[in-house]
Amino acid sequence: AEEKARRKLEAKNNPKPAPTTRSRELQARLDGAIGAGEFCFHYQGKFDTAQLRLVGLEALLRWDHPRHGLVYPNEFIGLAEQTDAIAALGNWGIDAACRQLAQWRAAGLPVVPVAVNVSARQLCEPHLPDFVLRCLQRHAIAPGLLELEVTESCGIDDMAQAAQVLCRLRALGLAISLDDYGTGHSGLSHVKMLPIHTIKIDRSFIRELGSGGSAGRDTVIVASTIALARGLGLQALAEGVESRGQLAQLQRLGCPQVQGFYLHRPAPAAEVAALLAAGAPAGLVSGRKHGAMRRGADAQ
Repeated sequence: AEEKARRKLEAKNNPKPAPTTRSRELQARLDGAIGAGEFCFHYQGKFDTAQLRLVGLEALLRWDHPRHGLVYPNEFIGLAEQTDAIAALGNWGIDAACRQLAQWRAAGLPVVPVAVNVSARQLCEPHLPDFVLRCLQRHAIAPGLLELEVTESCGIDDMAQAAQVLCRLRALGLAISLDDYGTGHSGLSHVKMLPIHTIKIDRSFIRELGSGGSAGRDTVIVASTIALARGLGLQALAEGVESRGQLAQLQRLGCPQVQGFYLHRPAPAAEVAALLAAGAPAGLVSGRKHGAMRRGADAQ
C-alpha cells in the first residue's frame, strides 16, 4: 500500500507530457499489431567473464511497424501499460521465445536459456504459471531454457501475489532475474521477497567503470552488489558493457556474467544462429555490419 501511494504521489507531482501524434498513432494500432504479427524479438548474448562463453540470451522486443519501421520499447511499452495490451504482449513474448528455441534446436544449434521480460500486471495474474507451462509443453522446451526478467522499478502493487506466482514459476524450473537493479525504490525488498536467481546490475553503474568521473563510487556500488549476490547464493550480471575497460574492471571485481554491445549487439534470430554455433563473440565485438547504433537503443 505504501509503494502504491508513493507512485500515485509521483504521478501527481510529475504529470505525463501530452501525447504526440506519433504516440497516438502507435496507441491506436497497438492491439491490432499484436494480432497482425508485427512484433518480433532481437536477441542479445550474455557471457561469462572467465572465458567469454555464451551463457544465455535476452529477448528484446521490437515493433516492426509498417510505416515507422523498427520501433523500440521506450516508445510503446508505456502505451501498452495503459491498457490490457501489456499482458497480451507479455504472453506473446513467452510463447515466441519458446517457439524460437524450438526452431534453433530443430536447426541443430546448441541452445542456451532465453530471458523474456514480464510486466507487473502479468506477475499479479495467478494463471501465469499455467500459461508458461502450456507454452513449454507446446514447443517441447525444458523449463531451464526459459528465464523471466522482472524490472526492479516495474511497480508491483501486490508483492505477496507476485512472490507467490514467481515461486510457482521457480518450482517449474524457470530462473527469475531482477533487471535494472539499483534504479528502483525497493531493490533490497525485491531481493528479499522475490525468489530471484540473478541480479542484473543496471548499466548506469557500469558506464563510468574503467574511466574517471564517478567511477570510484560506481566501483564500490558494483562490488557491493556482486558481494551481495554471492553472499545470497545468487548470480550477478552487469548490463551495458560498452568497452574493453569496463569488461576488464568487471573481471577484476569478480562479476561472473556480463551483457552489452561490446560483446554482442542485439540481432534478429537468423543472425544469432552464428553466435549459438560459435558459443562466443566473433572477434570480441560482433555485429559491426549492422551499422551505427543509437546509444542505449540496443539495450531496450
